[in-house]
Amino acid sequence: MEPKFKWVTNRMPKSEDKNLQVMSLENVAKARAFHQSFPQYSVTPLADLAGMASRLGLGGLYVKDESYRFGLNAFKVLGGSFAMARYIAEETGRDVADCDFDYLTSDQLEHDFGHATFFTATDGNHGRGVAWAAHRLHQNAVVHMPKGSTKTRFDNIAKEGAKVTIEELNYDDCVRLAAKEAEQTEHGVIVQDTAWEGYTKIPSWIMQGYGTMAAEAADQLRQLEVNRPTHVFVQAGVGSLASSMVGFFTNLFPSDPPKFVIMEAGAADCLYQGAVAADGSPRIVGGDLQTIMAGLACGEPNTIGWDILRNHADAFVSCPDWVSSKGMRMLAVPVKGDPAVTSGESGAVGMGVVSTLMTDPAYAELREALELGPDSQVLLFSTEGDTDPVRYRQIVWDGAWQSGNVAEWALGPTWTGGDASRL
Repeated sequence: MEPKFKWVTNRMPKSEDKNLQVMSLENVAKARAFHQSFPQYSVTPLADLAGMASRLGLGGLYVKDESYRFGLNAFKVLGGSFAMARYIAEETGRDVADCDFDYLTSDQLEHDFGHATFFTATDGNHGRGVAWAAHRLHQNAVVHMPKGSTKTRFDNIAKEGAKVTIEELNYDDCVRLAAKEAEQTEHGVIVQDTAWEGYTKIPSWIMQGYGTMAAEAADQLRQLEVNRPTHVFVQAGVGSLASSMVGFFTNLFPSDPPKFVIMEAGAADCLYQGAVAADGSPRIVGGDLQTIMAGLACGEPNTIGWDILRNHADAFVSCPDWVSSKGMRMLAVPVKGDPAVTSGESGAVGMGVVSTLMTDPAYAELREALELGPDSQVLLFSTEGDTDPVRYRQIVWDGAWQSGNVAEWALGPTWTGGDASRL
């Protein structure tokens, strides 16, 4: 019997909501203009799963497919690249509008700014995005990965020219290591999508960078004659992506925002735990944070993001791994006539939650609380493609992680490394 996912509606007291303006339409427009200056830029597809929507009893179901983003198979580069541009703009006394791709790759930048070393911690996609952007902008990058990281994700970062290590630490401790090293390095900068006391500027820029994805999706929905999504389901690690999407759509539809559902891996459900406590204070989840949803394996919330979510999220969901694996299979083999979406473990949890929510009587109370039904227009974000191709095939082809019992699957040796830079 598979374990149920856990959920709670938002009963937290509201704050002053000072951080909502981080995701103002003006800030997101600046980020989008910056990304459009890259020669690699194109709008990623929005899959219209009309057949799936009909089958599940929804009015519409739309999946933003980030496997096409800049050829990197994930959305994360949007945040790291824009944060670098904002940082360089500030250091050179420019407006970010004047720091487009052409300027950032010019000889003039060499004269105005020189070189910095951008440090980051990652489960894979964020580090690859930072390394890719640093490489394109002729900057340096150092990337630390937590134990259990796969060799495929390590190699994808290393081939962008970054110095990469896999540490015997969990994700949150890797963040602390990267921050410490940046502090000790001349012209060292920590580029992390989580905020803490004294470190809020760069995380807010990263969130604005993610806003490009939301702005594209809003335009694409209008082209499908959907003026406003009624529901937005978005996954969360530290909560930067989730609060970015929630913040953008709340600012876009201030008088009638969509209902927002925040989904986490059960092994790292710090936002859900905060919502259960319901006192408005964030909670921290420690330990190894073992889940197939590597991109969501974060136990300490982004303080800016938490503030937006406590004010505007409608429900929080804590998901066992089978929820994501189910979503991966459904997106890979959808209803006939619908486009297939190659969605990785951290990308497909929304499909798993929505399909279970609409078909399993055990979740009727949440379904009713969210007013999900035939008039609902639901937006999901597939934030990554098959970033770990071996595991993707184990799940989609071989049926791994159908239940809570992972031991039955022969996964082969796990490459955890130590300082893997020598490989």
